[in-house]
Amino acid sequence: MLITAAVCPHPPLLVPAATGASGPGLAELERLRAVCLQAVAALAAEVPDVIAVVGGAPRTAEYPPDVPASLREFGIPFAIGEVSADRPVLPLSLTIARWLLGQAVPPAPPDGTDVGPPPPTVWWGIAADAPPAECRVLGEKLAALAPKVALLAMGDGPGRRARGIEAAPDPAADRYDAQVAAALAAADPAALAALDPGQDGDLFIAGRAAWQVLAGAATGDPFDAELHYAAAPFEVTYFVASWHRRAPGLPARDAESDR
Repeated sequence: MLITAAVCPHPPLLVPAATGASGPGLAELERLRAVCLQAVAALAAEVPDVIAVVGGAPRTAEYPPDVPASLREFGIPFAIGEVSADRPVLPLSLTIARWLLGQAVPPAPPDGTDVGPPPPTVWWGIAADAPPAECRVLGEKLAALAPKVALLAMGDGPGRRARGIEAAPDPAADRYDAQVAAALAAADPAALAALDPGQDGDLFIAGRAAWQVLAGAATGDPFDAELHYAAAPFEVTYFVASWHRRAPGLPARDAESDR
């Protein structure tokens, strides 16, 4: 059963090796990186039986845990594991997820107890053009992996602004951003499931399929949500959110957005 989830974007710039010591937008990038790490740390702090990671990929498939990660195709000297010409590597979405999971440090329990080793992690790529039904089925499958499942869904919002005139208005992208932000802030799986795959190509959206996997996993009791970040600092929209399953019978917890 899914007990907690985090949503993060996957720009290569999240990895410090991809950025210099200074530059335009560095402060905003550091803020984005910090909220991503906080969301992932909170995910691990729930002490799940398994962490399931899902992100866009060329095709829907599970990746073995020892597959290396690399940003060499982006010209960035970063790798996790042994990378060679004859070995496949994780897609970008899962590469960034692997870095985030490796960097995030869960807060210590208030009673000082040892949390023990990290839980096992499963890695799933979801085809970028996967229909909502396929995403739902994968989400249901991941939620059934263990009694306590944590899901990390990696995905970017509209990127069309980055292909046009800088700072030019894009009402269609703005509407899509508002729809996703509202769904994540309300922990509304039905709203995520209703996202139109037909907009992916026009708006250059890389996260819809992963978000709909989350929608498929988030069945049963409602979730409390925190929308930590929703902005387009580099003309691509990034969302960071946390969902935590609400105990039966409890009222919704008040949570303010940190956008």
